[in-house]
Amino acid sequence: MEETTGYRLTLCLQKLSDAEFLKFKELLRNAPEKHKLKPIPWTTIKRTSRKDMEMLLNTHYPERVWGISLRLFLDINREDLWIMTQELKRDKQRPYKETMKTIFKYIWTQENYIHFQNEEYQVIIKKQYSALQETFDHQLKPVTAVVLGNIGEGKSTFLRKAMLDWASGNLWQNRFQYVFFFSLISLNNITELSLAQLLLSKLSESSEALDDILSNPKRILFILEGFDYLNFDLELRTNLCSDWRKHLPTQIVLGSLLQKVMLPESSLLLELGPQSEPKIYPLLQYPKNIIIGGFNSAMQLYCMLFFNIDKGLEVFKYIQTSKPLFSLCSNPYACWMVCSTLKQQCDRGDRIILPLGTDTILYTMFMLSSFRSVYANCSSKENRARLKTLCTLAVEGMWKRVFVFNSEDLRRNRICESEQTVWLQVNFLNTRGDCFVFYNPALQWYFAALFYFLREDKDKPHPIIGSLPQLLKEIYACGETQWSMTGIFVFGIATEIVAAMLKPHFGFIPSKEVRQEILKCFRSLSQGDCSGKLSPQRLFDGLLDSQEEPFETQVLDLFEEMTIDISSTDELSLAKIYLLKSQKLKKLHLHIQHRIFSEIYNPEEGDLEEFTQEKTCSFMTNFGNGALFPTLLRLPHLKSLNLYGTNLSSDVVENMCSVLKCPTCRVEELLLGNCDISSEACGVIATSLTKCKVKHLSLVENPLKNEGVMLLCQILKHPSCVLKTLMLSYCCLTFIACGHLYEALLCNRSLSLLDLGSNFLEDTGVNILCEALKDPTCCLQELWLSGCYLTTACCEGISAVLLRNKNLKTLKLGNNSIQDTGVQQLCEALRNPECKLQCLGLDMCEFTTGSCADLALALTKCKTLTSLNLDWMTFDPDGLELLCEALNHKACNLKVLGLDKSASSKESQMLLEGVEKKNLIILHYPWINEERKKRGVCLVWNSKN
Repeated sequence: MEETTGYRLTLCLQKLSDAEFLKFKELLRNAPEKHKLKPIPWTTIKRTSRKDMEMLLNTHYPERVWGISLRLFLDINREDLWIMTQELKRDKQRPYKETMKTIFKYIWTQENYIHFQNEEYQVIIKKQYSALQETFDHQLKPVTAVVLGNIGEGKSTFLRKAMLDWASGNLWQNRFQYVFFFSLISLNNITELSLAQLLLSKLSESSEALDDILSNPKRILFILEGFDYLNFDLELRTNLCSDWRKHLPTQIVLGSLLQKVMLPESSLLLELGPQSEPKIYPLLQYPKNIIIGGFNSAMQLYCMLFFNIDKGLEVFKYIQTSKPLFSLCSNPYACWMVCSTLKQQCDRGDRIILPLGTDTILYTMFMLSSFRSVYANCSSKENRARLKTLCTLAVEGMWKRVFVFNSEDLRRNRICESEQTVWLQVNFLNTRGDCFVFYNPALQWYFAALFYFLREDKDKPHPIIGSLPQLLKEIYACGETQWSMTGIFVFGIATEIVAAMLKPHFGFIPSKEVRQEILKCFRSLSQGDCSGKLSPQRLFDGLLDSQEEPFETQVLDLFEEMTIDISSTDELSLAKIYLLKSQKLKKLHLHIQHRIFSEIYNPEEGDLEEFTQEKTCSFMTNFGNGALFPTLLRLPHLKSLNLYGTNLSSDVVENMCSVLKCPTCRVEELLLGNCDISSEACGVIATSLTKCKVKHLSLVENPLKNEGVMLLCQILKHPSCVLKTLMLSYCCLTFIACGHLYEALLCNRSLSLLDLGSNFLEDTGVNILCEALKDPTCCLQELWLSGCYLTTACCEGISAVLLRNKNLKTLKLGNNSIQDTGVQQLCEALRNPECKLQCLGLDMCEFTTGSCADLALALTKCKTLTSLNLDWMTFDPDGLELLCEALNHKACNLKVLGLDKSASSKESQMLLEGVEKKNLIILHYPWINEERKKRGVCLVWNSKN
């Protein structure tokens, strides 16, 4: 299924050049005469591919394949393949651990772009390696460890080193008897399997019995990589399975292993990248983190090992001359590309040059330099056709979510054998057993993006590959995180500098046309249903690779509203850059994870550079004290700011409020739900309300307590306070807060909506509020009291308010124990002509079908009632029939009814459907979107904060 079954003769044959493979065939043609064997027809040998050669030899010369291959490899002077074949041959009789040693030694020495010897690499990863040893102690307790880092920073290399060291007897010898290494990318096309089947694929050439191995799961470690590239979702499930023998959907088997349902006593070591971390991390039990962060400190050594000491020092100094280039080279894969590109330039005698700046420029330079090393003398037309086949393979795989390709995939995309060999030689492709993968996943994203610039009008549409607008929509509006690098490369290739680099070798690159297509697509997305789902953070990443000021301005000016989730200081820095350029922005929803503010640099921990390298998410002092707010709150058109879920310290709140009070700040809607705002910080916010323009304030889900509300109420009584909406649900309030609100409601003339839902107010607190609401000068129009532990006892006071207060238009009493008696009292008030109520919430209020008659009569008598919420209530057919008769009555003016039709019988559903024909809307959760919007509650954050 993966390395063990694939590293056979086919792997050796794929290491041959075209000329060497042809020589191999010619020697095979003469082998029968030399060794008295039955000959194979030359026409058969000639048309046999590398993949099919092993089968051909097994068919004609069973039991002699290894011997013939060994002799032929020596005859073509490939002693390295002779050695490898000998080792693979011996693996047939070796224990599992010895087989793994052979395989991972080959991977480390032949398929690694690190270019470090074991000892040198060990120095570079000293801290991470120590953490790896300490994480898995000798107590045989199950442990889940996670290796984290960005693409290309060396996570997979680190895991392969660990696997090699275990197999070589240098790591975990007293801890794990068996370590199984799986690259999950190979499971994408497997819909069903068992864990037993997966393990047997590793043990196929070993003598160990699976039952014996699994009899002691404490001594087993599973190393899993490639979560970023799975084409199926792993999620919290209830249908997990503990039976490792059972055939199940692949995601169920993996999910059961990750969530410790299957082999719970075994240990896990996982590699998670930026795309998979938010999805997989919540599934894990008490994971321990190991952070891979590139090798800034080892860059000079790397350059000297890649070249020689003198040339390596020269290259390192060249890299040092540019901060953007030096930053790129902190990523090991990027550093390898830079060194490879410079070496190819030197080998050709070219002047050393590497345009500075972006990921796209680096990948383009690497691709061009590698391409020219083979096809320098071909025409641009030939080169374009040749490159298009590779790009089509990449983008087809992307849309099909395929990352491992077989020979048929390459043939179907018109990649011939000679080109296969070239792509392997220049490290565009790599082998995975008898299949192929792109040398690095990011390369597949690059070639996939390049496809959209090489295609021509005459090309036939591909049945699998979506258009560029479809691609952009998937990335920026539909949350397709796997493709985010492709989006960045599309922006980068669309620049004039990259188009100019490509044109001499591949012909015309329609960069201007693609930029216009990008603008058209984002204009459509910003105005349509997707506007609330767009990911500005990914958009900023793309614009960073564009770096063309006029184009950046054109894109950013399309957006008047943005929702941004910031989970790292890099994202915070990028957001600050592009928010300053977003001159048309009017509404901003911003969530900054708490850890960004909490990981404060301590000088005693060492120098700042070392600190930022070692922290999961490093801290930057210019943001931690709230200095970001002057940037955000002074945007010329910004009127709404949502910071839901961002933990704000008292100092940060104070800095924010100081900017709110500035004359240049135009923010009118401030949504601070779930920000861990204390009573003290609430007082700071309250003080600012007399000097700022804020009219809508949400402090939901904060521990304000009665003290915080007392401070707010002091300001509400101030004549300069212009607040119209105050949201205080889930704020740990009791009836004492209602005493302070009583005074404020009598004095305030601007407040129109007060949300007190889900607080422990009880009847005592609401009766206090009712005394204020009975005053004809009270201006409040909406009062939300859902989930406030109310009973029938408060309904008399509420009914009196409905008769005396002509301003109150909305009253939400849901999730309270109102019961039949309370409903009867409220309905009496509704029937009175003095009642002007328009919206009433009685969902989950514990009344019965017996209240239907009162409700029906109220619906025909109250001329103003247009919205009634009875959600989560069930009525028998007779009661529902009474309601439907009232709803059909000509005197009923109701427009919206909250009710779950699906919970009713078929007969009742038919009655309700008949009522809907009278321009009545019946909805389950009828007000939920409006309530979340006013409270500023966001349920879409990807963070784990």
